Amino acid sequence: MRARKTNTEVRQEQIAQAALGVVERHGLRGLNVARVAKAVGVVPSGLYRHYPGKDGVLDTVLDLIAERMESNVVQARANGDRALDRLHGLLTRHVELIRRNSAIPRVVFSEELLHGRPAQRRRMYEIIRGYLRRVEQVIRDGQREGNIREDVDPEAASVLFLGLIQPGVVLWAMSGGEFDIAAHAEAGWRLFVKAVG
Repeated sequence: MRARKTNTEVRQEQIAQAALGVVERHGLRGLNVARVAKAVGVVPSGLYRHYPGKDGVLDTVLDLIAERMESNVVQARANGDRALDRLHGLLTRHVELIRRNSAIPRVVFSEELLHGRPAQRRRMYEIIRGYLRRVEQVIRDGQREGNIREDVDPEAASVLFLGLIQPGVVLWAMSGGEFDIAAHAEAGWRLFVKAVG
């Protein structure tokens, strides 16, 4: 059972969610303490007590992304009798996370994160690598269960699994939500199952 969150943790989650909202409207370059403070309903000096500047707020956003991705993995692993069912559940949850939080791709793929903030770029890389390791473990579980072929490389298959999502996310973001990311993920899923099953 998960421990109850403290007031500080709740406030940090509110700040991170508000920061995601700012990124959604203004991009990562438009993220600043004043905008986040306004979105949370506090004065900027109230945020500066917790975060010295934009990097601190961005770190909180990355923590929120990591927490939600980890939560998706935990929920998916707890549901489904077979590894392939758990992976399908994870795919569905991942797509829904992006659809509900369109700022996440704006953070992950932002020019500023990729080229201007090495500490945060490294942190995002570690979040994604950690996610891939968890997917690899589910694939290994499937190999032990006998519903994923033993000759499948779990690391390569985990990257292939993430590839069911990322190109669709790019097309979805570029189309302003017009591209059907869920239908794309489901079509890709059927191909993935044929490749690894």
